[in-house]
Amino acid sequence: MRIKEIIEKLNLTVYFSPEEDAEITGGYACDLLSDVMGHADAGSIWVTIQTHQNIVAVAVLANLPAIVLSRGVKPQDLTIDKCRDESVYLLGTEETTFEMTGRLYDLGIRGTKR
Repeated sequence: MRIKEIIEKLNLTVYFSPEEDAEITGGYACDLLSDVMGHADAGSIWVTIQTHQNIVAVAVLANLPAIVLSRGVKPQDLTIDKCRDESVYLLGTEETTFEMTGRLYDLGIRGTKR
């Protein structure tokens, strides 16, 4: 599913959006950065409450095109700047991580196979 379709269907807040409409092939939800690096499948949308710029480095390392900040947390300015530098979508929702992953699942997005 294309990220722009997910944004529209889930009414996500867009903090940064690259011009490219990325294909999302899976999903991952976790706040432990090392776990995301070791287990998230490339092409996944990542749901977290972490807001610091290190999440962008993890997304790039794991080849994750999009990060969703849940529970209404707001990104730091440096995080938005880093997303711009690395062309990573940075999105937000007021929903909890649990609720957001359920809604992604309802759209047909499945979790990692590792």
